[in-house]
Amino acid sequence: MSFRSRQLPYVAEDEYGIQGGHPVMSISSGIRIYGNATAIITGAASGIGRALAQELVARGCEVVLADLQIEQAEEVAVALREAGGKATAAWLDVTDHAKFEQLVKDTVARTGRLDYLFNNAGISHGMGAGARHYRIEDWRRMIDVNVVGVVNGVQAAYNLMIDQGFGHIVNTASLAGLVPSAGTTSYVTTKHAVVGLSHNLRIEAAQLGVRVSVLCPGVIRTPLIEGGVYGRSVEGVTREMTRDLWEEQKPISPEEFVKKSLDAVARNKGIIVVPAFWKAFWWLFRLSPTLCVNIATKKFRDLGRSETSGV
Repeated sequence: MSFRSRQLPYVAEDEYGIQGGHPVMSISSGIRIYGNATAIITGAASGIGRALAQELVARGCEVVLADLQIEQAEEVAVALREAGGKATAAWLDVTDHAKFEQLVKDTVARTGRLDYLFNNAGISHGMGAGARHYRIEDWRRMIDVNVVGVVNGVQAAYNLMIDQGFGHIVNTASLAGLVPSAGTTSYVTTKHAVVGLSHNLRIEAAQLGVRVSVLCPGVIRTPLIEGGVYGRSVEGVTREMTRDLWEEQKPISPEEFVKKSLDAVARNKGIIVVPAFWKAFWWLFRLSPTLCVNIATKKFRDLGRSETSGV
């Protein structure tokens, strides 16, 4: 089955996606939505990244699937090309700034432009277990991938987008970047950092013709809900226990998440929360942080074993 290009009209919105607000950018944008655009997607071998690649190609975009899992990324790219799309795979460790920068340069040299950078790669650690079970190297690895990886992407693409006069950086955070989530402290820490980076960069970038959005998914059925390939489990917390914990939250498929998210990206929304019902938790936390913390405190149950606490 071949892909048919699907494009949405651009609708001007304010910095938080409210239609009818003041336009975000004072500079006319040459960005393509999404036909004949070029996008780099990190963490593209599986989950949300793979779904992004598939949906972007369906909408007429050329994609570069960047991932440590190069064989899986290549399999996805081959399937997309066989279906009539434009897709290539590239090995990338997002913690390596030089490699990230080279990937961006190579992509632009080949395609002549970079419309989108999806900073999507991320890992989880010890889901369901309290921070007392962490090792210092767990913290470092989480920050290196989930925060420094995003920073490396921004550093590699932002000035290039400024120079070409357009571009859209889309950072994958989480609802856990907007509200607390006990039992995921290191993950929450990094995702709050990604949200903060995205907010500030959006303000600065708006005057320079570059767009910035942050994806804040609720619970999505991806390998990450079991810890992912590169995450570390805490003793006493099995992958099955982690999966069952998140299945209670009624996760949606990455394909459903991506279709709704790309519609919002096309409208240049700043904060993108999907599924929409998770916005209720965000709004409640903004209304009464103390109430939300008290409720979470009563409900939290540490699944980790105390003998692995390291204290």
